[in-house]
Amino acid sequence: MNIVLFSEEEILAGRDSEVKCSVRLPVKDERTQHILKVLHKVTGDSFDAGLVGGMAGKAVLTRVEKGESHEGPESENGLYFDFEPESDGKPLYPVELIVGFPRPIQLKRLFRDVAGLGVSAVHLCGTELGEKSYMDSGIVEKGAAYTALLEGTAQAKSTHVPELKLYQSVAACLESFSGNCGEAVRVMLDNVKPEGPLFGYLEKSGVDSCTRPVIAAIGSERGWTDNERNLFERNGFAACSMGNRVLRTETAATVAATIILQKMGIL
Repeated sequence: MNIVLFSEEEILAGRDSEVKCSVRLPVKDERTQHILKVLHKVTGDSFDAGLVGGMAGKAVLTRVEKGESHEGPESENGLYFDFEPESDGKPLYPVELIVGFPRPIQLKRLFRDVAGLGVSAVHLCGTELGEKSYMDSGIVEKGAAYTALLEGTAQAKSTHVPELKLYQSVAACLESFSGNCGEAVRVMLDNVKPEGPLFGYLEKSGVDSCTRPVIAAIGSERGWTDNERNLFERNGFAACSMGNRVLRTETAATVAATIILQKMGIL
């Protein structure tokens, strides 16, 4: 946790001016424990903090009350600090990933890694060869997916969490993009029928900065069907490879995002 993140409600509820606000965290909040036991902060110390989706800055610990907790909202126990924003919090890059639903345990690692790299959105979809039970895991609805994205964001010392969308199929996912892709470069990662290497296609397409967005599709662990390949092709996606080795979905997503960001001149 390289930055301690707070929701808009937590930060803005205590605002006492346009640029500074006081915040209280409950004693048992995991962020309180991190600040006190991992960062070893005491009254008067500062730490990196930020508003989810907003600005980053410095927080100064002003008071710590660790007595027995009381019931009800009037309890004064907790950690108090003043927060002053200083920067934009490292905005996300114009890279979106379409990901075939993998095993839930892989998905959590994938979310952390791509959030850390700064992709702007993850479009999670069911695939024809993917295990249907994975989509019933509830990882998105129960909040574990957002938690993993938030962890990756904090690891990168950013405040901006990638957008997450869920679709039942590739067709439904691509339909949501209809008319909204603009000048985006569209690639589908495929080691069965690739047209060429990813890096070469990005270079040929003029991806050399953040001015042209990229949408990259990564299949689930059994890959794409011919029907799905045809869907991507009809929607302007070029089939690209990243070598002849078959990678896990989480690895492929991280490698693809890294290659794209490197070609954009970010890494």
